[in-house]
Amino acid sequence: MNSLDMKMPGYMVYCVTIACLGSFSNGWVIGSANVPGAITHGCPNGSQHVANPSFPDCLPMNDALWGFAVSSFCVGGLIGGLVGGTIQTKYGRKKTIIFNNLGWIIGAILIGTSVSTGMFIVGRILCGLSCGLGSLSTPTYVGEISTVKARGTMGTCNQFAIVIGILLASVIGLPLAYVPLWRINYAIVAIPAIAQFFLMAGCVESPRWLISKNHLEEARENLQKLRPGATIDQEFHEQVEGILGASAANAISQGSDTLDAGDEKEEQKESLMSPLEDGTSPVADGQVHANMNMIQIFTDPLIRRISTVVLTLHAIQQLIGMNAVMYYSTTIFNMTFDAEMSMYMAIVTTVVNFIATIISLVLIDRMGRRPLLLIAEAGACLFSVLLVIGYVYNVGALLIVAVFGYVFSFAIGVGPIPWMITSEMSPVYASSALGAVATAVNWTFNFVIGQCFPVIFTAIQGYSFCIFAAIAALAFAFTWIFMPETKNRTIESIVKSFQRG
Repeated sequence: MNSLDMKMPGYMVYCVTIACLGSFSNGWVIGSANVPGAITHGCPNGSQHVANPSFPDCLPMNDALWGFAVSSFCVGGLIGGLVGGTIQTKYGRKKTIIFNNLGWIIGAILIGTSVSTGMFIVGRILCGLSCGLGSLSTPTYVGEISTVKARGTMGTCNQFAIVIGILLASVIGLPLAYVPLWRINYAIVAIPAIAQFFLMAGCVESPRWLISKNHLEEARENLQKLRPGATIDQEFHEQVEGILGASAANAISQGSDTLDAGDEKEEQKESLMSPLEDGTSPVADGQVHANMNMIQIFTDPLIRRISTVVLTLHAIQQLIGMNAVMYYSTTIFNMTFDAEMSMYMAIVTTVVNFIATIISLVLIDRMGRRPLLLIAEAGACLFSVLLVIGYVYNVGALLIVAVFGYVFSFAIGVGPIPWMITSEMSPVYASSALGAVATAVNWTFNFVIGQCFPVIFTAIQGYSFCIFAAIAALAFAFTWIFMPETKNRTIESIVKSFQRG
């Protein structure tokens, strides 16, 4: 069986699952402040040591400081994303994922034992560092080890794990939203982080990264492990050709067919495969594809075209207003329900997110990325308009339906696809730099929306969703014109399509 026809071999699914433990940790950090947030920064005894002599009952903060403390992990995410490209290029995807867990572990300890606001914020920033670096390294690793026919489903597992983390953090947060149990909810993230730290050792390094470092034998062995019982010659040839060039790929093929052809053939193969002095890789036309930095991805015409699509989709993911809708949903639920029921409705919203992500998981390799993204953006536009109508005419039921519809639309496409296409569209020599910039763009707009939307909402209330409706409409037009379909195509063929364009 040709490995290009394989769907979901067991060991590959195992490696993807273990890698996505980091995405679960990411989701837990995002959701951990949702339910126990009120008791964390405001409780009857304040900073007194009543429930536990070692720790204050809570960490008193005003709303502005609490808002910054919660969103401070975005600052860590931005930093982690920016430095992540260099780290995963130098040390590999596997080691990056393993040691990335240290931020979650140390951050969990600091928050769980925090005795001051500063200690809490530092812990959130450290967790954010791991969230940012994980946002880059996990989708990259998953995209590079997945089969062509299951890459969409495997890529959606990243977002699926994030949503599960948010959901469980909210559900488990209900019984822990009391003094002094709130500390446990923030510290739990250390459990999946420790598990991944050890379990990731049983997963292979990305064959594509190994090829880029000229570790060809190990790359072939790892690809064979990921495609058990299949013939990997064609897939391996395409990967080598896409990374090192046609001459290198042909030399590998000829060398494997003529192992005893003599020293001259072997020396020719070794000279083609030997890394250059600066660690770059030879390609077919005699040029050299050095690993690009974050400036070079904007100066190279091919990578600039790819970067424009990828970075725009990452910006859209935040600017389309998911965080704003989640913020406004609290106001909507409080208008319609009492405080306790509003808390449960917030969890229902997360369940809707969860269900939509499962549907995306099923459809992504059947329908393709482009149609699903177009449907999601159209839905986001429609339900943003309904939010405005519900606000203007004060129709509570319409507002609730619009919130659920918007969350469903976002989760089915706008949520998972930008992270997936970052690795699908990027050649290995540009993937780390482009991934780092994309992650930084995503986290930057995440922080900006989190800080700006409350101000905008205070000024114009529900009319603020006109802005997000307009952004969703522009996003639909951009996707229709510029977004290529990547379903059932190798990364190398996707890059070639941009070259022809």
